[in-house]
Amino acid sequence: MKRNFAVEMEAATLEQAQQLGLLPEEFDKIKSILGRTPNFTELSIYSVMWSEHCSYKNSITWLKTLPKDGPAMLAKAGEENAGLVDIGDGLAVCFKIESHNHPSAIEPYQGAATGVGGINRDIFSMGARPIAQLNSLRFGNIDTARTKWLLKGVVKGIGDYGNAFGIPTVGGEVYFDDCYETNILVNAMSVGIAKVGKTISAIAEGIGNPVYIFGSTTGKDGIHGAAFASKDISEDSVNDLPSVQVGDPFWEKLILEASMELIETGAIVGMQDMGAAGITCSTSEMAAKSGTGMVIHLDKVPCRQEHMKDWEILLSESQERMLVILHKGKEHLAEEIFKKWDLTYSCIGEVTGGGRVQYYMNGELKADIPAESLALGGGAPVYKRDWVEPEYFKRIEDFHIQQIEELSIDRAVDVARFLLQEPNIASKKWVFNQYDSMVGTVNQSTNKPSDAAVVRVRGSKKSLALTVDCNSRYVYANPETGCAIAVAEAARNIVCTGGIPSAITNCLNFGNPYDKEVYYQFKHSIDGMGKACLKFGTPVTGGNVSFYNQSTDGTAVYPTPTIGMVGIIEKPEHHTGSAFGEAGNLIYLIGHSHNDISSSQYLAKYHKVEFSPAPYLNLDEEKQLHDALYEAITSGLIKSAHDISEGGLFITLAESAMQGQMGFEIETDKDFRLDAWLFGEAQGRIVISVNPGDKDKIESHFSSRAVPARMIGQTGGNLMLIDGVSFGETGTVRQVYEEALVKRL
Repeated sequence: MKRNFAVEMEAATLEQAQQLGLLPEEFDKIKSILGRTPNFTELSIYSVMWSEHCSYKNSITWLKTLPKDGPAMLAKAGEENAGLVDIGDGLAVCFKIESHNHPSAIEPYQGAATGVGGINRDIFSMGARPIAQLNSLRFGNIDTARTKWLLKGVVKGIGDYGNAFGIPTVGGEVYFDDCYETNILVNAMSVGIAKVGKTISAIAEGIGNPVYIFGSTTGKDGIHGAAFASKDISEDSVNDLPSVQVGDPFWEKLILEASMELIETGAIVGMQDMGAAGITCSTSEMAAKSGTGMVIHLDKVPCRQEHMKDWEILLSESQERMLVILHKGKEHLAEEIFKKWDLTYSCIGEVTGGGRVQYYMNGELKADIPAESLALGGGAPVYKRDWVEPEYFKRIEDFHIQQIEELSIDRAVDVARFLLQEPNIASKKWVFNQYDSMVGTVNQSTNKPSDAAVVRVRGSKKSLALTVDCNSRYVYANPETGCAIAVAEAARNIVCTGGIPSAITNCLNFGNPYDKEVYYQFKHSIDGMGKACLKFGTPVTGGNVSFYNQSTDGTAVYPTPTIGMVGIIEKPEHHTGSAFGEAGNLIYLIGHSHNDISSSQYLAKYHKVEFSPAPYLNLDEEKQLHDALYEAITSGLIKSAHDISEGGLFITLAESAMQGQMGFEIETDKDFRLDAWLFGEAQGRIVISVNPGDKDKIESHFSSRAVPARMIGQTGGNLMLIDGVSFGETGTVRQVYEEALVKRL
């Protein structure tokens, strides 16, 4: 018999609310919503659902300003668990990127592994089969024991989970900077393919429809994980280890196949994975989205530990679990599939009217909350924090290029060798070799070197071009320009690969939002992202905000708004690689050049100048460049294309040479400083190689589109020659480049 709620309720206190991370005014708002003081279980529910990780209370105001519309958009930001974009041929690409930073900083292996598992569940819970994974990783000083331990744990966690789950990891990036020493960043992206009109929404419609949980059992791992991700890391954070989930990729594989099969039966009303805040999140969000409610019996939840309390079951973030609403009368169809795949399952409740989620334990009503008050954009508080321009901007303004002595060609050889071994530039082969890029290649991924990863779509001539990009040093120097550069570089990588940029997802990693300088970085990064996305026609499909990447001593990470972008390659012949392929091809530098070494790896790492402006960016010029290059690629005029980014022109040339085992000989432009010409990172520049017979066509093509195209040399031999001086033999340079990271580990 269900007992009277008032008898069971023991009022929670303000002290408990503050211990759970809620502000006094938030505690008052909860009391106003409920019309009474919450009990501890209800307070715990609000603490996770109103955490920054779940509610975006300090960011949603600005997120709403981002462009979300596009002709191919099937699901706008916030509408579903992941973005959904029509790619033609009756198919859609489903993709999203999310962070798992705090857990990975405490327990790198499981933290990274469960990040991979969680983002894949977001994809297949919508009815899309994951086909590719990417990641963006940030670590501290590579020479410290802690960084080495974290790097090895994170990479192994990603590799073991992804390889066992059977989804290839096809691309990513790895950076090292001192600001990430305590707060590392682990951003995981998953991409899937679905049939248009066959996707599943996270809805809970139909009063009386049964609510099922299936997958793994529920334990005490991950309790208050969302709240843990919404506070600064301190020396005591190791005590939050229970907030780190434990993953099992083999369970996840079974859940994937069961979910795909279940969708085909037509028995599903709605489905959502259990990520942050576990059962609480999935039940309340699904109910709120449909304007319905749920009655949930927590004692019916399959648990792996005895005597779990009601709030522990509610807030557990145990991995590999799904919540599904079934059409009443079709339960047997689902249960047959659960049994076939040997999954744990249980009917734990039903959909109700009235818009309230009610949680019972052994017949006792433990929590009774309006679902809307827990949902994103619902009752959670929304803040627009104050911001101030960071003090360090004054130091940036003091920098002038004349402070740096110009290079001789001989010294430039030394700089080139230094940069080839710099951890942010050197080969990450040691990392990527631990990821299987071909496992489970249902959609035929390819390892051809190119600026973006390419995954062919089965049943279509089209391929997906995928990339993740962000140079956080640029964003630190100028948040608006730096974030715009992240979008521009992602688009540039897609175009260099022969694709058309389609849409983005983002993972916004910042420090504490209550820090006014951090909030300045966040707000202006959003401004830059919005402008760039409008320019390139890449709407924002959604993503993740990760605040509190800051230590209690006030040290915050560089603002790191990671951009995940998807593009479409219309035909196989458009796929363009970055390697120099044959001797005698002409090398062109296209785009506007500048005397600019600002925020370059050359300036920051070689000269150890930490404060300088963001490099040159002009979005109009960038868009002109992209359009002109894409037309040249689709006209068959381009042999290779590689954009200029970290390390400047020299590193771009060296990478193309090493990939193709083909040397080059170029001449520098004496109108520019040698260091700016070779090592500057001004944006909007690309190196292409072309057949010598197409010289006139290429020059006419770019000239007619007002895009500078300067022939700087040609491919051939096995040396890297600049102004007649050898910068090394291709094989030797490659050895230095590939061994640099391994030697420091």
